[in-house]
Amino acid sequence: MAEIKEVTKKIEDKVKLKGKLVWDRYDGNQVEEAFEFAEGYKQFLNKAKTEREAVAEIMQSAQKAGFGAVSRKGKDKRIYRLNKDKCIGLAAVGKRPIEEGIRIIASHVDSPRLDLKQNPLYEELDMAMLRTHYYGGIKKYQWVAQPLALHGVVIKESGEKVMVRIGEEAEDLVFTICDLLPHLSRKAQEEKKLKDAIEAEKLTILAGHLPYPDQEAKERVKLRILELLHERYGIVEEDFLSAELELVPASKARDVGFDRAFVASYGQDDRVCAYTSLRAMEEVASPSYTTLALFLDKEETGSEGNTGAKSRFLEHFVADILRAAGKEPTDILIREILLTSKALCADVMAGIDPNYKDVHEPQNNAKMGYGVCLSKFTGAGGKYSTSDANAEFVAEIRELFNRKGIVWQMGELGKVDEGGGGTVAKYLALYGMDIIDCGTPLLSMHSPFEVASKGDIYETFRAYRFFLEGE
Repeated sequence: MAEIKEVTKKIEDKVKLKGKLVWDRYDGNQVEEAFEFAEGYKQFLNKAKTEREAVAEIMQSAQKAGFGAVSRKGKDKRIYRLNKDKCIGLAAVGKRPIEEGIRIIASHVDSPRLDLKQNPLYEELDMAMLRTHYYGGIKKYQWVAQPLALHGVVIKESGEKVMVRIGEEAEDLVFTICDLLPHLSRKAQEEKKLKDAIEAEKLTILAGHLPYPDQEAKERVKLRILELLHERYGIVEEDFLSAELELVPASKARDVGFDRAFVASYGQDDRVCAYTSLRAMEEVASPSYTTLALFLDKEETGSEGNTGAKSRFLEHFVADILRAAGKEPTDILIREILLTSKALCADVMAGIDPNYKDVHEPQNNAKMGYGVCLSKFTGAGGKYSTSDANAEFVAEIRELFNRKGIVWQMGELGKVDEGGGGTVAKYLALYGMDIIDCGTPLLSMHSPFEVASKGDIYETFRAYRFFLEGE
């Protein structure tokens, strides 16, 4: 009987697919490494709450790691290119000819939030309020009755740029959206569907209450707020029209659990993949293939616009890389290089929540703590609106991760027909390159306080680093 069990175990070990919990694979030193890595990540999250702030932090970190701004003179081996302060690319020229293709990791640095409308300020019932328009996929009820910070930029008529960041320091003021008390909310909220309980036009920010001293003035509270803004920033009401001001949670990144095994923060979708790919790019000193990391904007709203994945920023940056490699860029050459390139779409995946297991198919969905997650496809329903990675490329990444000892898993976004979502993979796939989604599982995705496992974060970094190193 013992011999039969031993044979059975050998066969199971040989042929069955088994998930691997990160913490079971780590020794004490690796646990310490993962926790230390998370500390730098939390600092990044606290500093980079908007796409502009994320790009600024990435550029500053890359400069310290030896990346320089693109130069028409070429010959630089580690370069970056900035795109309108909301998108950035980093590249390192590899040892192999660039015609053999580039190794690309593409993440995004925008996150769901509330944007101020272009004419936001008004007064009602002796209170100053700010109108908002939500950005990306949010659950509106999650954004009420909590402290919010105001971040962004105001461009004055003169062209002067005024940076705004209010609500992040302990002594700072904050903003909030007031909710309705339960005593009066039965008809107004509780009898409605959850998605309708908070109306979009009622996501208005409480912004002030003190009136302007002149009792004959109109809209005295609004006037006092405009006076304060002029005193502090030198701006007038018309300057709101040429501003990008975003409201984000005022909370900091925190450890979660008695054992501190999780990181919780706003904006981990997708700054967890942005940070890990940044660190991977910085640590790969001498790559075999030319490497490129893209940090894109507008993913949460469909990748439209001149800073999103649908723009031609990638092609322009590849032209810069060619010049840095001592070659003259042409449209044909750029297309041929991208055709032979290989890429990871660095975006997060939904982890299975113990409270909501019924929306997941556990055999094929991501588990927290089981490492970085590969997703062969995203989309919805019958795989609509997705890039479906071919089996050959999946096998290539699988072999690399196994050989390098990466703890990884394969997952998709919930049960078939339960919902769905997309990434930038399909836009890069237009060039003909091999690409697959690869990122960190999250709980509470798109909420103001997303949760990730420190082990999964560290394995994401290790996966990106080995992918970029090449052979």
